[in-house]
Amino acid sequence: MDAPLRTDIRNIGIISHIDAGKTTVSERILFYAGETHKMGEVHEGEAVMDWMPQEQERGITITATSTTCSWGRFWINLIDTPGHIDFTIEVERSMRVLDGAVAIISAVEGVQPQTESVWRQADRYHVPRICFINKMDRVGADYQAVLAGMEARLKARPVLLQLPLGSEAGFRGVVDLLADELITFSAADQGKTVERWPVPPECLDEARAARNRIVEAAADFDDAILTDYLAGAEVDAERLRGAIRKGTISSRLVPILFGAALRNKGIQPLLDAVGDYLPSPLEISPVGVRGAGKGAPETVHCDPKAPLVALAFKVLAEEGRKLTYLRIYAGTLHNGAALLNSSSGVTERPARLYRMHAHKREQVMSAAAGDIVAVTGLRYALTGDTLCDPAHPMVLEGLVVPEPVVSLAVEAKGMEDRERLPAALEKLQWEDPTFRVHEDEETGQTILTGMGELHLEIVTDRLSREYGVAVKTGAPRVVYRETLLHAVERRELFSREVEGKQDHGELLLRLSPLSRGAGVRIILPPEEDWPLPVELRAAMEESLRQVCAAGAKTGYPLTDLEVRVIEAPYEPDITTELGMRAAAHRGMIRAAEAGALVLLEPVMRLEFVIPAEHAGRVLGSIQQKRGRVEGIESSAESEFIRAFVPLSEMFGYMTELRSATKGRGTYTMEFSHFEVAPADIQRRFGLETTDTRHQEVT
Repeated sequence: MDAPLRTDIRNIGIISHIDAGKTTVSERILFYAGETHKMGEVHEGEAVMDWMPQEQERGITITATSTTCSWGRFWINLIDTPGHIDFTIEVERSMRVLDGAVAIISAVEGVQPQTESVWRQADRYHVPRICFINKMDRVGADYQAVLAGMEARLKARPVLLQLPLGSEAGFRGVVDLLADELITFSAADQGKTVERWPVPPECLDEARAARNRIVEAAADFDDAILTDYLAGAEVDAERLRGAIRKGTISSRLVPILFGAALRNKGIQPLLDAVGDYLPSPLEISPVGVRGAGKGAPETVHCDPKAPLVALAFKVLAEEGRKLTYLRIYAGTLHNGAALLNSSSGVTERPARLYRMHAHKREQVMSAAAGDIVAVTGLRYALTGDTLCDPAHPMVLEGLVVPEPVVSLAVEAKGMEDRERLPAALEKLQWEDPTFRVHEDEETGQTILTGMGELHLEIVTDRLSREYGVAVKTGAPRVVYRETLLHAVERRELFSREVEGKQDHGELLLRLSPLSRGAGVRIILPPEEDWPLPVELRAAMEESLRQVCAAGAKTGYPLTDLEVRVIEAPYEPDITTELGMRAAAHRGMIRAAEAGALVLLEPVMRLEFVIPAEHAGRVLGSIQQKRGRVEGIESSAESEFIRAFVPLSEMFGYMTELRSATKGRGTYTMEFSHFEVAPADIQRRFGLETTDTRHQEVT
């Protein structure tokens, strides 16, 4: 495959709620693009993009998988992302490097919780989207409800480029409103043959009205179209495509297409839309970087001749070695070229470069700005690291890593397992920034922390299958957070003789609670107003951060807190590094205890789909679990319930829900926010026993 022009590259992701059909769409894209000769089906465990055994057995996507294909003159780097909330980091890091995305929404279920989550992630990284409303052949398909949900819940502006011909079992094809033709897909050759017909007479009025709405939307992005529209003049399809493209790239509108991927309908027009409406690497905003150290912010453009800048957005451990996925923003990468990891200061050399086709590799000798490739030989690179030309050190903005909320104690079964466990866990941490490991100081147990029960289940399964490490596991536990209810000041003096040497340190701290979700802010006096040497300043700050990470009393991290150092007197030859560390550590803990230390518990956002006759029992169970119902919507046979429930009440809930609904109810769950835990949980950890929730900072 010859290297394409930068203008013809499309770096796109497939995003959606679980079970909306992402992987099925990806498989059809590869088939019609000629990359595969047989469609792999998710339900048969044969999907090319779901290559992990755990994915094939469960029928879900766990890891974001990259592949490359061509469609006409376009070169498409495609990433198929997971839809389950436990693997949201895979969506997050994919969004960080993508130029555009295809959002898949089921015509039956509509906009679901994870649809909202991935949409917010795309908003955060300013990723333009087109939308494919899938499953138009399914009973209950209602695209009008999908459009209403997009407007209400996603705050999107959908613009129909097609109309579906029929629905449910009668879905036959789509009416292309710009080309003014009916498109159908031959069942004789699995939809490969695209048949084009005149628009049926019964659809003409609806099609004409829908095309007028396209012209209205396009007029917002092209003054000439607005003039013609007001004059009642006809606007040709090519001009409309150009205006819709502008609106899409600016993320001010979302083109809508229809199909039924499992029935091989609608994929080829979707591929055409990827080329027509999503941006090339040259059309995205220049990427912000800063020089190594305290360099001023600047931008880099997609120029193969510029100094190299690339982001390591994904790391895989394959047979004990790292395979690092890179998005190249500027410059050209060659085999064996020296690279500076400006995030860690280490210089490395890539051994080989590959274009990835799921888990298969195609070796290449170089890759240029705009490309997504994988490399071997980078020993130290981790997710979020910047790799650049050593002569031009630059650092790219990293990515947002969500905090894990569930922990699990594991213990190696045998002596050999015990020896291999630390190395295996280290490799799994290479891959997943949301997976954490630490040792419980009291019990000596190894504690795994992740995004949910399924996340940790997959981790322990991989330990056994891929690394040959057998472990015993405990019950999942909630990961709480500590915070303060009141502001407090404390002066801490540490002075002690150790092995004949006097260590001395002193500081005045002020701890103030912040609003929920604010995290931790450590504020030091300006260097020019502060005589404390740089090395002592760094040691003190590191000690404060260590206490925030380890917690003041319960072992859970501190959060939603401002730590301000007001004073830190310095006496030459008396104030020492150890003394400053000790004063900061002890002062931080004592100040936190004096500020009404409380635990925060994670609260999850849930969405239920329940048969109407069982809704009462489910609502009762939500109340019993300290839940709060936010809204109920009714359809013909089902109730859609949105609620917030503490995570501690949700372990094993699927079994309870199936019993209450005779196996017909389902729910999805994602992390929402932290709230002050009730008194019984506070008492369990030796904290405040009165109900403090009314005092909570909001």
